[in-house]
Parts: sequence; structure tokens; C-alpha cells
Amino acid sequence: MREIVLDTETTGLDPAAGHRVVEVACIELINHIPTGRTYQSYLNPERDMPMSAYEVHGLSAEFLVGKPLFAEVADGLLEFIGDAPLVIHNARFDIGFLNAELDRLGRPPLDGGRAIDTVLLARQKFPGAQVSLDALCRRFEIDNSARTKHGALLDAELLAEVYLELIGGRQPTLGLAAEAADAQQIRVAAQRPVRPARPHAPSPEEAAAHEAFLAKLKDPVWKLA
Repeated sequence: MREIVLDTETTGLDPAAGHRVVEVACIELINHIPTGRTYQSYLNPERDMPMSAYEVHGLSAEFLVGKPLFAEVADGLLEFIGDAPLVIHNARFDIGFLNAELDRLGRPPLDGGRAIDTVLLARQKFPGAQVSLDALCRRFEIDNSARTKHGALLDAELLAEVYLELIGGRQPTLGLAAEAADAQQIRVAAQRPVRPARPHAPSPEEAAAHEAFLAKLKDPVWKLA
């Protein structure tokens, strides 16, 4: 089962107000396990960077001015995510921004129904608790010390770990490890030399000694019948 953990950084909170995506990152999961395949790109938003957004992710207009436009990366992004479910923290936000970018290009929108929203998963599992990514990292003892600023790729990596915990912990990994250990034991057993079966019939000397021992018994129970 292939899933894509996805995160974006933006110039603000509302694409309808002209805010744009400035970073997008994805991590591929197969059977809930990261494969090591990732996609990440910074984007030129073709506008200024509000200080409120800069303080969140640290991406300045000067840094982004030489980066590709969304139009230049759209094909690569869509090819990477394919038709896989999208694991997103607050999916409505990221899907809304990506669909606004796709709409500018006259491209079909992403189906919001394919999103697995980890905010909703966390609220169902921990009613009334904080469900920010930082709060969930603390709950599951996931090291997020490198997260001094928001960054799409780092956040996607953390979210992949959080998602695994939300759906039942690290059992898939442990299961794979156990299967690998069993397979290794089978391989080792198969490599051992085959030894001939040991004989179990008594020797004539052993049979004679046994009969002599029985002769010493008085009124054995098998003779009372």
C-alpha cells in the first residue's frame, strides 16, 4: 500500500487573498514504512514575504527569488504523488493551497477525499488534547529538537512518525523484523548437515540386563491380571 506524507509552507493563511506556496515536500510510505524516496522543492511565490510567515519558516523573498515557479515543478510533483492517499496534518490547508496553484495553471484539482488528515485522527484518538505536530511529537516521544523553524521536508518526516503512532504504533516494522528473523533461522537450519538417525532398538546386552532386572521384582502389577 503506497501513501504520500505531504507538507507545504506558504506566504500566509489564505490562497484566496493571494498567498502562495513557497515549499512543498513529500515522503513515500509503503505499508506505512518510509521507503527513503522523497520529493522537495522551494518555490518562487512571485510576491513579497510577510514577516509573520517569515518568522514561521524562515524563507525570505531574497532566498526564494531564484527558485522555480510552481508551474515548473507541477508535473514532477504530481508524478511523485501519483494516485496515492495523501497523509497531511490539517489537510484542508495544504490541499487548498495546492489546488489554488493548480487552478492558476488550468490543471485539475487534487481530490480532498484522498487525504488522510492526521489532525482529525489525533482528535479522535485524544479528545480535548493538543494536536499540533509539536504536541504529538512530545506525546509519542519523537525527537523534534531540529524543528526550530517550520520546514516542509522536516515536518513531513516527523509527520510520518506521528502517523505511524496514530494508526497503532511501530508494529509493522516489528512484524517485518520478526519475519526477517524467522527467514534467517530457516536459512541457517537449511544449511546444517543432515545427520543419520540414531538407532533406538536395545542391544542384546541391554535386553538381557532388562530381563534380569524384571526377574528380581516380586508380584509385578502386569502379572496380577
